[in-house]
Amino acid sequence: MAKRSVALNMADLAERAGVSIATVSRALSGAPGVSEDTRRKIRSLADDLSYAVSPDAARLARGSSGRVAVVTPDVSHWFYASMLDGIVTGLRGTDLDVLLYEVKQERERRRFFVELPARRQVDALILVALPISDEERRRLDLMGVTVVMAGGTLGDHPHVRIDDVDAGRQATAQLVRAGHHRIAMINSSGTWSLEYAAPSARLRGFTTVLEEAGLEVRPEYVVHRHWGSHGGVEGMSELLSLAEPPTAVVAFSDEVAFGALRTLRRAGVAVPHTISIVGIDDHDLADMFDLTTVRQPVTQQGLVAGQLVRQILQQGELSSSHVTLPTEVVVRGTIGPPA
Repeated sequence: MAKRSVALNMADLAERAGVSIATVSRALSGAPGVSEDTRRKIRSLADDLSYAVSPDAARLARGSSGRVAVVTPDVSHWFYASMLDGIVTGLRGTDLDVLLYEVKQERERRRFFVELPARRQVDALILVALPISDEERRRLDLMGVTVVMAGGTLGDHPHVRIDDVDAGRQATAQLVRAGHHRIAMINSSGTWSLEYAAPSARLRGFTTVLEEAGLEVRPEYVVHRHWGSHGGVEGMSELLSLAEPPTAVVAFSDEVAFGALRTLRRAGVAVPHTISIVGIDDHDLADMFDLTTVRQPVTQQGLVAGQLVRQILQQGELSSSHVTLPTEVVVRGTIGPPA
């Protein structure tokens, strides 16, 4: 006799078997806590009724949701998109589903952490270069799930990042070696009320190299603007307005450098003959702008973050939970000796 195709849910099957829904779930998923006689009875009934256990039900019975939440301030920006690409690659080949949360605005970030109890149906949480308050960190700890930071650090939680102090050092040292004494920095601030760690770290690398070289760190040579090309436009305009403009500039990021280069071009200032400039990132467009920069492996950071989650969920332990990836200088055409 052909099996009947009946639309059932787990509650229907539990009623027909005379057991609880939890017992049905454990029996069909192979979880412990069910006698062999009961397991055979439930499976036989499910087979007769052509009942197929859903993946979600099986995961819940194993105490696993099979989901990883990724929280990012932006999904369209080059940095975050590259990071997401690496995370997805790192999780590829698993049966984990990725849930993406974009918290572009301050209120969206606060709302996410207020609603954290509703996010508990995930096995892991990956934060992408997201500033976190002490209160939000405590809420994360109460979730009881794996938390990994990609592109930064978060207490003792696993993380993958670059050394931003060293990135600032590498960019500045390149200009010092070229013979520059009047070196400025266009640093960045984010859109959050919370402070990003990278700007202060890269500024520390910048000032350390100047001090080691016996050069003055002039306050007017350090300007802070919003992260992005518009910040670079404004920052370079301010530096050019000084009575004694710098001969070289370290930009917080390549996008800041792109904006600075636009200002220099429109002002008729030759690069690198009058002003040299170095960025940090090695953005996809850096080669097109012929920009000397400090390359950071953005996609690789996401890849390692995904692999960290994968190892924790599959093996329960990590060989290394704090990973720092190297940066390197990529010399192109925006740096030269001072005029």
